[in-house]
Amino acid sequence: MYLLGFGIVLLLLKFLEIGPVAAWSWLVVLAPFALAAVWWAWADASGYTRRKAMAREEQRRQARIDRSHAAIGTKRKRP
Repeated sequence: MYLLGFGIVLLLLKFLEIGPVAAWSWLVVLAPFALAAVWWAWADASGYTRRKAMAREEQRRQARIDRSHAAIGTKRKRP
């Protein structure tokens, strides 16, 4: 996501001809978009995205269980 934001900033600077970015090649300015596409392809292919999503779901589930135990007055001991 950072690469996408950086690419948008560079694109705006190039389009509006602001600063030294105006003299840069379009290839350099558009490179962060290509890198972002490569990153997303790798993350999906390697399972990185799914593992991160499963970890977030597990944290939410555990927080919900902990809140339930706190609400009824019992404390769950974590291993």
